[in-house]
Amino acid sequence: MLLRRLTLCSRNHLDYRRRVCGFLTRPLTQVPKGRAHVSSFAHRGELRQAKRIVVKLGSAVVTRGDECGLALGRLASIVEQVAMLQNQGREMMIVTSGAVAFGKQRLRHEILLSQSVRQALHSGQNQLNDMSVPVLEARACAAAGQSGLMALYEAMFTQYSTCTAQVLVTNLDFHDDQKRQNLNSTLQELLRMNIVPIINTNDAVVPPPEPNSDLQGVISIKDNDSLAARLAVEMKADLLIALSDVEGLYDSPPGTDDAKLLDIFYPGDQHTITYGTKSRVGIGGMEAKVKAALWALQGGTSVVIANGTHPKVTGHVITDIVEGKKVGTFFSEIKPAGPTLEHQTQVARNSGRTLASLHPDKRSEIICHLAELLTERQEEILAANKMDMDLAVNTGLLPAAMLKRLSLSPAKLNSLSLGLHQIAVAAQDSVGRVLRRTRVAHNLELEQITVPIGVLLVIFEARPDCLPQVSALAIASGNALLLKGGKEAANTNRVLHQLTQEALSMHGVKEAVQLVSTREEVEDLCRLDKMIDLIIPRGSSQLVKNIQRVAKGIPVLGHSEGICHVYVDAEASVDKVIKIVRDSKCDYPAACNAMESLLIHRDILRTPLFDQIIDMFRTERVKIHAGPCLASYLTFSPSEAKSLRAEYGDLECCMEVVDSMQEAVDHIHKYGSSHTDVIITENEDTAEQFLQMLDSACVFWNASSRFADGYRFGLGAEVGISTARIHARGPVGLEGLLTTKWVLRGDGHTAADFSEQGTMKYLHENLPVGQPLAGQRDSN
Repeated sequence: MLLRRLTLCSRNHLDYRRRVCGFLTRPLTQVPKGRAHVSSFAHRGELRQAKRIVVKLGSAVVTRGDECGLALGRLASIVEQVAMLQNQGREMMIVTSGAVAFGKQRLRHEILLSQSVRQALHSGQNQLNDMSVPVLEARACAAAGQSGLMALYEAMFTQYSTCTAQVLVTNLDFHDDQKRQNLNSTLQELLRMNIVPIINTNDAVVPPPEPNSDLQGVISIKDNDSLAARLAVEMKADLLIALSDVEGLYDSPPGTDDAKLLDIFYPGDQHTITYGTKSRVGIGGMEAKVKAALWALQGGTSVVIANGTHPKVTGHVITDIVEGKKVGTFFSEIKPAGPTLEHQTQVARNSGRTLASLHPDKRSEIICHLAELLTERQEEILAANKMDMDLAVNTGLLPAAMLKRLSLSPAKLNSLSLGLHQIAVAAQDSVGRVLRRTRVAHNLELEQITVPIGVLLVIFEARPDCLPQVSALAIASGNALLLKGGKEAANTNRVLHQLTQEALSMHGVKEAVQLVSTREEVEDLCRLDKMIDLIIPRGSSQLVKNIQRVAKGIPVLGHSEGICHVYVDAEASVDKVIKIVRDSKCDYPAACNAMESLLIHRDILRTPLFDQIIDMFRTERVKIHAGPCLASYLTFSPSEAKSLRAEYGDLECCMEVVDSMQEAVDHIHKYGSSHTDVIITENEDTAEQFLQMLDSACVFWNASSRFADGYRFGLGAEVGISTARIHARGPVGLEGLLTTKWVLRGDGHTAADFSEQGTMKYLHENLPVGQPLAGQRDSN
């Protein structure tokens, strides 16, 4: 398909050139102004401001695996990204390899064709015998490949109405002042006319690079890495993206056991790097790339080295970098004052392992101390919260529901303290509890015991009360914890985290709970699949959806929607209906366990109960959205619901009519979110059928949906409500933060002992469970 498009493009090349010439004679459209070029960007997020960008395509990116020809599909996706950024008003330049590989392909084809013709003339037959291709000289390959490479670029960019121009350079073009000024002037004019310059060293005439030939303070053009760096500085580019066949810069050669990909590299860290061999193609290796990157960085250009060959990321690697996403290695001159996220995660894991090995009494003591600090340091907490509230009110960006969540009060802190004391009690029997014990054979016992999950990442919005709750649950379950709170509660979160670490310090595990306060994007956090074991989002449905979408290989515990239903059966009690429906909808409309859809049995229509429900909604100022069936029954119906799968999060709800309990169940399965659903009826058989047939996380009979809460369930606190089908489901408390492992105690047993020739037999005798592991309480 690509080749056919390129062929068609070549046929229309003359028409395209006429269109481009016509475009260049028209006044250019206004493009966004670039930033003042003073120094490089300090943080990835600032890369969105990059106006002038140089994209360097290494030989391994442009060429095929056999080094004879170009990787057309890969090149097409890169061209698409460059054209898109160009059309956004940015100024794009490409430094490309590939002429030698393209020329090698053409010359090999010509040589083989020539040899076959000569052999046919001499032998009188078309049979080819012992044909071999001589070693091709690189300069000749470059000469043969330059025109074809440029034609290919031009054809590809034509698909996006983008014009290109070829610029061939050598070392002399930079060392000679007049030539350098001419080059600068040419490139400036091309960029002004919205043309993408395609730049390459003139490999047909360039001499071999001389070792250590750099001038004082000036990098010599030895390869396309140094060319891209020199060009970026000369043109005052904001960003240089160097694409290669590795993910970025590693602290040791990629593929070695301890090799670690560096997210950010600082000039002072050069001594920590061990370089490996260079790429399979090209002149320079990673050491040359780093040298060129540091030179460009010193000249005021930000640099990112990333992988341009990976099939899963090539199609968006350039745009991801420009959007500030954590891709490749970002070179920065400014080292942040605080620890990196990776360091925080590793420190938390190490401290969490110590936390898990503590005596249960010690974990309880930590939680009780934290509960006491919440009341003893109440004034300090409320003062910080007042700063956050004042800022939120003054900016006016937070809705009333989020302001309510952001606000703390003495009563709320006292309630938090009480919940933490409950968790402290539960912590006595959590980690190391025996769930199953089996005597496999004589002197061979197997146990299944509870253990922490590992490192938890909890992301929460403007709800600072979440921090001590989740911290206490993590401490009780022996898990390390990373907390990423909303900026709206930054001051409150900082004080609460300090109190949490103060409590942890009493038993030497201060670092087990970390507050992520760096500029890391949530999407970047969700990519740390080798460091984080579970993500728990606490916030809006949009937050949960976003995290579930971007999480890469990390389980997400939570629910994206809270579309809770209440079904009023034909045999429901009038008093219970009014009481339960009012509480489910009006107690806290923004909560995830608030009712969003009310299902009414058809027999209740035009009865006093129906009128009372409507009157109650009117009194509570609840806006009703009628479902299609309800609207068909009423002469003057409320506004019809746009969707039966809506989560309003306010004093609004959908109201619909069903013919039976079975239809109500079917409706909930189709339009619900498997969160919490309720039946109101006095018929026990109907209720039991509803409870058994519905597969939501929480199913209630004659009780408000607002009971779907960890505190009300007696869990002390919850990290959230999960609608997942595996692991924890419903309100997730302490038990949901534990997993299990198997422990086998033997006495020199081997599998051969139980073979046909062996002397032992399996007993598989179940033993009493529930006790902690033998010796655990004494060992700590």
